[in-house]
Amino acid sequence: MAGNKLTRAWYALHTKSRFENVVNDGLANKTLDVFLPKITVKSRRRDRHKMIRVPLFPGYLFVRTDLNPHEHIEILKTTGAVQLIGSTRGPVPIADATIDSLKIIVSTAGEVITGTRFKKGDRVMVVNGPFSGVTGIFSSYRGDGRVIVNIEALGQFAAVNVDAADVEKLPEILS
Repeated sequence: MAGNKLTRAWYALHTKSRFENVVNDGLANKTLDVFLPKITVKSRRRDRHKMIRVPLFPGYLFVRTDLNPHEHIEILKTTGAVQLIGSTRGPVPIADATIDSLKIIVSTAGEVITGTRFKKGDRVMVVNGPFSGVTGIFSSYRGDGRVIVNIEALGQFAAVNVDAADVEKLPEILS
């Protein structure tokens, strides 16, 4: 925002886990410009193999607003909305060109590979598969969508090789 003039811009909106569609529909019902980029991936279910549409950035979507107080509150009152992403000065706008690029990327039929989700030393939890519920420390990527997670027990480490889609980063614990 420049001075007192409110200008419309895109902002990233953090949502509750797996609430991206709920927030998207809620904001659309409030006649706000909203963009939830989705990609097609193979379902990870054991009983069937089908292609499903999932958010490109889990836990985030984009909303276009001028941040007038009434609209800002309406965005945050939407079920599942957490906060607009920004700094201590407030929400940070995202360039229109970036949103346009994302729209082009998700409209193509080609495979979209997203960036690194974990860095060495991140605390993670396995959320699906035979190791579901196990917490550990992310070690490395193995390729083919596999990761290595170190688990400490009795003062020793054991490493497990799991699917990257079955692992979620745990929030950092503030000391």
